[in-house]
Amino acid sequence: MEIILITIFCLGYLAIVFEHNIHVNKAAPALVTGILCWTFYIMLTDKPATDVHGELHEYIAEVASVLFFLIGAMTIVELIDAHEGFDVITKRINTHDKAKLLWICAILTFFLSALLDNLTTTIVMVSILRKLVKKRKNRLFFIGMVIISANAGGAWSPIGDVTTTMLWIGGQISSKNIVSTLILPSLVCMLVPLIISTFLIKGDFESPGGDQVGFHSSPIKFKPSQIIYISKFEKRLVFLSGIAALVFVPFFKTITHLPPFMGILLGLGILWLLTEIIHKDKNDEIKNPVSVIGVLKRVDVPSVLFFFGILVAISSLQATGILKELAIYLDQTIGDLQVISLLLGLLSAIVDNVPLVAASMGMYDLAEFPMDHQLWEFIAYCAGTGGSALIIGSASGVAAMGMERINFLWYVKNISWLALIGYIAGALVYLLQISL
Repeated sequence: MEIILITIFCLGYLAIVFEHNIHVNKAAPALVTGILCWTFYIMLTDKPATDVHGELHEYIAEVASVLFFLIGAMTIVELIDAHEGFDVITKRINTHDKAKLLWICAILTFFLSALLDNLTTTIVMVSILRKLVKKRKNRLFFIGMVIISANAGGAWSPIGDVTTTMLWIGGQISSKNIVSTLILPSLVCMLVPLIISTFLIKGDFESPGGDQVGFHSSPIKFKPSQIIYISKFEKRLVFLSGIAALVFVPFFKTITHLPPFMGILLGLGILWLLTEIIHKDKNDEIKNPVSVIGVLKRVDVPSVLFFFGILVAISSLQATGILKELAIYLDQTIGDLQVISLLLGLLSAIVDNVPLVAASMGMYDLAEFPMDHQLWEFIAYCAGTGGSALIIGSASGVAAMGMERINFLWYVKNISWLALIGYIAGALVYLLQISL
């Protein structure tokens, strides 16, 4: 059974990798792979069907929480965009120099992802870059650096990455210690690729609006015959409210212990009410494009379905115990915890880092490895940053891939080697840090 599931997963993975060669949207093979994996699992396993159904419902609940969060965050960002809210940021970026913009985006992403999380930050930064850089070819390199920076920024914050949050909630790490211990390695993980990239990109970039970087201005023209006026008050109100809704999520999770998608949907609901109120006196033709109903039509559904398919496929590997067996195999054959952590980080570029970290949490006892042990710190760093090596190795990468139709092989050729260098550099800094 394990061989069949791994074969199906690998074939589906290859179809995603060569999406542009076979001319099939990656969402299709992802969905087929996910459903087939579970179909063969229930057909070939010795477990009762009711038990497998229970497992599936449990994993689907986890996947759904990610999807609802993704939909909520994307809708909020699209709503801000519909009201020209990102002008608040883009009009303050007064450079056309590629290297300068790369540094601005990377540093902003690094610290923003620690406050929000790497997924939300990536969605926001991709939306901002669409307004700053006209040529998609240039924009993709910036987005690649955003993925590296978002994952590095999320690793040192207890609310910046789902795996770090898992370790924090599980009692393996404390918030104060993880910040003080991992901020330097994570910063190096971002800075090394950033410095190298500075020498790779030269010249200026062209903004969508010509010479002026911040190109939006009222009135907004959604269709050739439709012009909608957005006041400065409405623009700023929606921008500030949208950012507040995003920032609110980690605090909501900490206070209520409810999953993040509940917080993001609460923020979306409040923002929905707010926009309905400020546009209540406008007719439907004018109101619909800047309402949540109108914005939802622009949410990238194929990307959401791709996310669903790939997560469901990975959950089948987790349900069969393949990932757990892999972690045990590494522990028995290698033994060195630091090497194992490094390998787990690289494996998270291929399969989801959540089940890998969950497996490690089950393998190593808190009695033997107490809170803030170096094992947990290094796993938090490696699992948080290793996924940058491949574009489908992290939630931020998958989101960016869907939003900008990034080719898997393009990412491997242009970004993966930078991510690996940063990953290794940050790991060496951490190992040097604990040896002093």
